[in-house]
Amino acid sequence: MSSRGPDEQPPASSGTAKLVPGVDDYQKEIADLETQVEQLVEAEGDAKTIAELSMQLEILKAIYTRATDLLQRGLKDDGLRYGLRIQGYGDWNLDNVYAFVYERSVELEPKAHSAFVGGIRDADFALMLNS
Repeated sequence: MSSRGPDEQPPASSGTAKLVPGVDDYQKEIADLETQVEQLVEAEGDAKTIAELSMQLEILKAIYTRATDLLQRGLKDDGLRYGLRIQGYGDWNLDNVYAFVYERSVELEPKAHSAFVGGIRDADFALMLNS
């Protein structure tokens, strides 16, 4: 994962997933990666590649879950929306909230994969917006 500025979005997949109403680019990226891992497993692909993609998938799922949770909280909390705006991420929408959570996740102290994913799950992103 590389550090991005507030206006830069994490890469979204350009896969060939079917467009389903209500499914955003992040969900499509996760679904594409899940399909890729499943195909590699079925084809008995390289174990290291499968492990790396599985770790990436777990991280993306954790970031997405936290971003959508924070997005919902912010719909009822003016302070969170203000915090996002003053930190340079703009209006309260999924892309901007995801960018914020992604950036803060990258800044978490590097640890073993399971601890890193746990750190994303346990981090108080709402508090980070208000500090």
